[in-house]
Amino acid sequence: MSEVLKIVNLHAQIEGKPILKGVNLTIQSGETHAIMGKNGSGKSTLSNVILGHPKYEIIEGDIIYKGESILDLQPDERARKGIFLSFQYPTAIPGVSVLNFFKTMLKNYTGKEIPVKDLRSTLKKEMDLLGIDFGFINRYLNDGFSGGEKKRNEILQMLLLKPTLSILDETDSGLDIDALKIVCEAINRYKNSENAILLITHYQRMLNYVVPDYVHVFVDGKIVLSGDKQLALELEEKGYDWVTQGASV
Repeated sequence: MSEVLKIVNLHAQIEGKPILKGVNLTIQSGETHAIMGKNGSGKSTLSNVILGHPKYEIIEGDIIYKGESILDLQPDERARKGIFLSFQYPTAIPGVSVLNFFKTMLKNYTGKEIPVKDLRSTLKKEMDLLGIDFGFINRYLNDGFSGGEKKRNEILQMLLLKPTLSILDETDSGLDIDALKIVCEAINRYKNSENAILLITHYQRMLNYVVPDYVHVFVDGKIVLSGDKQLALELEEKGYDWVTQGASV
């Protein structure tokens, strides 16, 4: 087991408004961490800051990935080092097919041209497991996709890239129960002792299928409570106000 991500006293703002107010978090290889919290608590901001979104300004603290500070790295450099973000709201790119997107993505990530025949074969295998029709590869990326299709496509990217750290931002939103099970099975296939997962979610239903080692509760831009999966069940039962009223585990 080795340290994949260490966030130290992280403060970040957007247009002068503080969002993250002292986040501390350490994730080891082989671990799955879940961050839960109300809308506006800073969960998605944390994921964007880890990937280096330019609209957020870090005013204090550090993000250390595999022993190296990544604050000075651009988003594409962070991605090539093995950090992956599954977006809460994936962007549509009309005119770019799913197949061409994956071909370009893998070339930029690995530095190698992937033969189309090999890529199609790999895609077919993973798409079958995700319950995605193979004709999907000819559609324009996220253009006219349902919420469930967008989320499955994000997980498909993760399976092809095989990143060391996967940050899944509300992957469960927009999925019905059957699609959720399929997506979670894919996430569990990806998990191993060499990588790590950071799940961001409102609800514990996804955690029934992808069981976290740790659950952290976000309130007003920082982690205020941590525990195991039992904490997620308590949140489901008692709500987030229970945390702000002095809950302890």
